[in-house]
Amino acid sequence: MPCPLCNGNTAFFFEDERRAYQQCKKCSLIFVPAEFHLMRAEEKAQYDLHENNPKDSDYRQFLSRLSDPLIRKLSPNSSGLDFGCGSGPTLSVILEEAGHQVALYAPFYQPDQTTLKATYDFITATEVLEHLFHPRRDLESLWNRLRKSGWLGVMTKRAKDRESFAKWHYKQDPTHVCFWSNSTFQWLADYWNAHLELIEPDVALLQK
Repeated sequence: MPCPLCNGNTAFFFEDERRAYQQCKKCSLIFVPAEFHLMRAEEKAQYDLHENNPKDSDYRQFLSRLSDPLIRKLSPNSSGLDFGCGSGPTLSVILEEAGHQVALYAPFYQPDQTTLKATYDFITATEVLEHLFHPRRDLESLWNRLRKSGWLGVMTKRAKDRESFAKWHYKQDPTHVCFWSNSTFQWLADYWNAHLELIEPDVALLQK
C-alpha cells in the first residue's frame, strides 16, 4: 500500500494484538493501515477523555516545549492558527499572553472552516500529527496557509527503531495512526524546501 505522506512504497514493520503497522521505504513514516482506523464516533469518544485545561500548570509546562522556542522566532503581534486545539485550547492562551493573535480549529470542538482559509505567520499542531488519516493532504493545506518565512510548529513523539517501537506506550492509543521519526521530518523539510529544527524528543519547527 502507498505511504499516506509521500506515496512511496511501504513494507511490514510491526504487529501487535490489535493492529499492524507499515513503514515507508522513502520517508520512513510508520503508519496504521486504514482498516484499523476508528470510526468517527469512536475517535471522538477517545478525545473526550482528554482533560486539557489552560489553568493546569503541568499542561502549560508540557506545551512550553513548543511555545518557548516558537515565541523566540516570532515577530511582535504575529497571527497564527492552533490547528487541532482540542476541547480545552491552551497553547493559544500561552501565545496570546505573549502578545500574538491565535485562531482555533479542531474538527470536533472548533470546526469553523473559515480559519482554514486565512493566512498566518505561524501554525501550531500539538499532539496532532499522530492522529492524521491523510497527513499529506492535511499538512499541504496547512503549509499553503503560511505566509513567507512563517513557522509551522508541531509536537509529536518521534519513533526510533523497531525494538523501541515494540515497547512504546505511544502506539497504544487507538487514535494514533502515524508515527514520525527524524528521517520523516527531514523528508518533509526537503520536500517543502523548508528550514527544519528538531527540538527535544517531540518538537519540530519548519520555516517556509
